[in-house]
Amino acid sequence: MDTQSSHRPKTGAIADMVPRRSLPRQLLAILLKSPVGVAGSLIVAAIVILAFIGPLISPHDPLGRNIRARFQPPGFIDKAGNTYTLGTDQLGRDVFSRIIAGSRVSVLVGVISVLIAGTLGVIYGLISGFIGGVLDSVMMRIVDGLLAIPFIILVIAISGVVGAGLSTLILILGFTGWTTYARVIRGEVLKVREMEYVIAAYALGQSRPKVMFLHILPNVVHSAIVLAAVQVGVTILAESSLSFLGLGVKPPTVTWGLMLSDGRQYINSAWWMTAYPGIAITITVLGVVFLGDWLRDFLDPNVRGRA
Repeated sequence: MDTQSSHRPKTGAIADMVPRRSLPRQLLAILLKSPVGVAGSLIVAAIVILAFIGPLISPHDPLGRNIRARFQPPGFIDKAGNTYTLGTDQLGRDVFSRIIAGSRVSVLVGVISVLIAGTLGVIYGLISGFIGGVLDSVMMRIVDGLLAIPFIILVIAISGVVGAGLSTLILILGFTGWTTYARVIRGEVLKVREMEYVIAAYALGQSRPKVMFLHILPNVVHSAIVLAAVQVGVTILAESSLSFLGLGVKPPTVTWGLMLSDGRQYINSAWWMTAYPGIAITITVLGVVFLGDWLRDFLDPNVRGRA
């Protein structure tokens, strides 16, 4: 027997099968095998890049007004030679530039809100499922009560009381969206805490906090990652809906929801004011859903085993 191999430290399953330097290549190879994953990744990457470099590539000032160029159709070129690719709105503002500016708000609201909600929900569900007993029952009844209220109705009610604004909206969406994570993670913890390696950790004398954060949390966090990918799309839709209703972000900040709200009364004469923001929302949400679907297949060992 090779004595050196018997004393060789054990590593994770992925590290055993794939050298560290080749892991990104392996992940890319797996991604390329999924058309849905590729489509979702490309869409999400494009939206994120657009949000970061938008001010550099925006052809016009998204807030700049030109009353003489009101309601111009897509492809309009003014006397100065400026092209308005997607037309102009009721104040002569460039629709394309405003869509670029709105992508930044969508990314900020979607990512930050999901990070807040995910962090709260994972910690809540982890504690509830790990401790169990009466505390678990009480904590889950609180979650059940909040889940009984439709998410968008709850957000609208809080927004109407607290007020609107970008920072306020992010906090509202973050602090109202954690319940789904709590329910999912709690269910995962109930299964994982009975596994052999968790029992072995107790037998080795490890404390309950160490078992919870070092052995249970890493084995349930993949569910939160998949859920977060899907919830980004839900959050973007919620932001657009609230802004459309006047309960979200207020002007002069540009959002896709506000663009839809501005264009709804001109939909018969200037269809591009609502069509292009709606297309932007649809493509973004579909991209996030596609990416989340691929992440579920990639991170779920049961799905990978059947593939």
